[in-house]
Amino acid sequence: MRRGITATALVAALALAATACGGDDKPEGGKSSGELSGTVTWWDTSTVGSEDKVFKKLAEGFEKKHPKVDVKYVNVPFGEAQNKFKNAAQAGAGAPDVIRSEVAWTPEFADLGYLAPLDGTSALKDQDDFLKQAAASTKYKDKTYAVPQVIDSMGVFYNKKIFKEAGVEVPASIADLKTVSKKIKDKTGKTGLYLRGDDAYWFLSFLYGEGGDLVDAADKAVTVDKPQGVKAFEVVKDLVDSGAAKTDATDGWENMQSSFKDGKVAMMINGPWAVADTLAGAEFADKANLGIAPVPAGTAGHGAPQGGHNLAVYAGSENLDASYAFVEYMTSVETQAQTAGELNLLPTRTSAYAKQQAVDSEIVGFFKPVVETAVERPWIPETGSLFAPLVTEYTKVLTGQTTPEKAASATGDSYRKLLKGWK
Repeated sequence: MRRGITATALVAALALAATACGGDDKPEGGKSSGELSGTVTWWDTSTVGSEDKVFKKLAEGFEKKHPKVDVKYVNVPFGEAQNKFKNAAQAGAGAPDVIRSEVAWTPEFADLGYLAPLDGTSALKDQDDFLKQAAASTKYKDKTYAVPQVIDSMGVFYNKKIFKEAGVEVPASIADLKTVSKKIKDKTGKTGLYLRGDDAYWFLSFLYGEGGDLVDAADKAVTVDKPQGVKAFEVVKDLVDSGAAKTDATDGWENMQSSFKDGKVAMMINGPWAVADTLAGAEFADKANLGIAPVPAGTAGHGAPQGGHNLAVYAGSENLDASYAFVEYMTSVETQAQTAGELNLLPTRTSAYAKQQAVDSEIVGFFKPVVETAVERPWIPETGSLFAPLVTEYTKVLTGQTTPEKAASATGDSYRKLLKGWK
């Protein structure tokens, strides 16, 4: 357990202190008055300009149901949220009551003692309704530390107009991807694929497609440097070197989105979280111009990763009951159905898929079977930390600074230093 007993004891002491001090002028969660009250600070990590507007509106809906509760909405950039939360929780000051946690962060935060266990609380209302693969990321050492809010995976977004102009079909394999990209370049002068180069999550589809993985948690073995991992690095390098794809080492999200939205590239690999922003682009004023298909298969098949976000409650929250209620509201069937309808995000509750908003979403309909077969990441405390060394080597491969063999080896060495005692 990293940082060990010290961090856990600190948070526990803060929680006890908050409980002891909460009864005089501001009842904790409204216990003494029988009504929820006080402030719930929520750190949302969704995309600014599209998703955040909807989530803020939903949070305001909770305030209408509970007029004595003030939800303090704070949008924290996704790339900063993980460390920002850990720093605040460790310091015992500035942490939110509720955080929107990427699925891989949940076991790490729980291991550090920063999250309140949710078993037996209102946050887990109707917990049997959650998709099993979504609920898997919320568990740590037989306790539940988060509630799944959305689940996702990845696909190829493509510009139908460019495809028609080039006379090509959606690529089913990596070999097809190279052929299609060449025809697009020859016919239209545009690049086939924009491959995001500054985020290792975009590498996982290629790694899984070659039959590889980051680690084998059951066997406590590092696997990223096995031949399948080397092959995956070779695949992405070849896509860039051949001209089938363009990439970058910085500002990957903005450059990728703007290039695709403006019609400068024909394809990008992305997930349902990108749909709302993509449809705001000039090329997709006619929404029907956006196509989505499975990520082209590698030699071992299709390998899209499972992703998503959970809502977790800070163990040191001064308003636990209201925080539990807020999480329950934000992950309810009705709220998830609204999110599916307005943002095309996939619900984590089985029954939400029967709601009309989800039924009417073509994006939800496409991604649901993709999610059902997506590859789970290992739900260990260190999962979130596996990406930093991987993205360093991934970027170096794409920009010609290292070889696939050296990248795989260096990543494996970093993992073994992180995962003490692993093979």
